[in-house]
Amino acid sequence: MNRKARSPDQIAAIVRQQRRDRGLSQAQLGELIGRRQATISKLEKGDAGIQLGTLFDVLAALDLELLVALRSTGTRNSIEDVF
Repeated sequence: MNRKARSPDQIAAIVRQQRRDRGLSQAQLGELIGRRQATISKLEKGDAGIQLGTLFDVLAALDLELLVALRSTGTRNSIEDVF
C-alpha cells in the first residue's frame, strides 16, 4: 500500500483503515503503544495536536512508515480533473 497524505485528515484515514484491516479496536491499538483509546480516537479524527512520537508509535505498530517527498505539481486543470 502506498498512499499520499497531505493533511492530518488524510493521515487519519490511512491509520484508521490500516487499524481496521488488522482487526484492531482503538483500545487494542492504544494498548500496543501504551496510550489511551482516546488518543487513538483523536489521531483518527485528524487532530493536529497529536504528538509526533505518538504518530510514529502508531505507524510502527501498524507496520507503516512515513516517507517525506517533494510535493507533486500539476496544472490547475489537472488538479480540477481529480475532483
